[in-house]
Amino acid sequence: MTARRALRGGSVVAALAASALLLFLALPTLTLLAKGGADGARGLFVDAELRGAIALTLLTATASTLLAASLGTPLAWWLARREFRGRAIVHAVLDLPLLIPHPVAGIALLVLLARGSPLGATLLALGVRVVGSPIAIVLAMLFVSAPIYVSAAREAIADVDPRYEGVARTLGDSFRESVHRVTLPMAWRGLLAAAVTAWARAASEFGAIVILAWQPRVASVLAYDRFTTYGLREALPVAAALVLIAFVPLVALRALGARRQAVASVAR
Repeated sequence: MTARRALRGGSVVAALAASALLLFLALPTLTLLAKGGADGARGLFVDAELRGAIALTLLTATASTLLAASLGTPLAWWLARREFRGRAIVHAVLDLPLLIPHPVAGIALLVLLARGSPLGATLLALGVRVVGSPIAIVLAMLFVSAPIYVSAAREAIADVDPRYEGVARTLGDSFRESVHRVTLPMAWRGLLAAAVTAWARAASEFGAIVILAWQPRVASVLAYDRFTTYGLREALPVAAALVLIAFVPLVALRALGARRQAVASVAR
């Protein structure tokens, strides 16, 4: 009886602790939407600067995600299928952008791409201005989101039994054909979920972007600019609009997860 009572008491404490954490996570966002949600939704139609910033955010986040998927999927397959020397170093390189402060990431990219750097000077001589352009925004987004895509894509590919690729090879497919015709179609839901997550991370980036490109302004930089220039009241609609937009990838991820579970249950 004493043990049962202690277990019940522990469950109550755990439930209270979990509820407190959930409330802490939900309350700021709910308060923000309550105070600025209506103005934020209205601003999507009447605020030209906000519309432009959101359009730029959507465009650059999509571009960075396409780059992450194009360049990161082969790397994800390699990490999922091959054991090799230096694997820990590759993982460390992928994890580093997730661990360093984002303004530091922006400074690192600025050192690499500034007009005074060898690479920046070469690009400028070719007529390509990076810093202070949409290209800089895409690169900043790519730097912070590509590791997320590669990690999730690696898990999706690892879930596909490599024997299927072997069977395709015995039936005459080349290595590339076996990957494109067997592995990627079987892993597509996981790859799509990885892309959605990377897109959401790219769209929410601020610290690296503000170092590389104050202008043109993406939505996160616009929210900060209005807060520092006009105060909280003017920043609230922009922040609320960003929260509303964030629900789109969130709903997409949940839909993909539910569909994946349904398919798995039918397969069993």
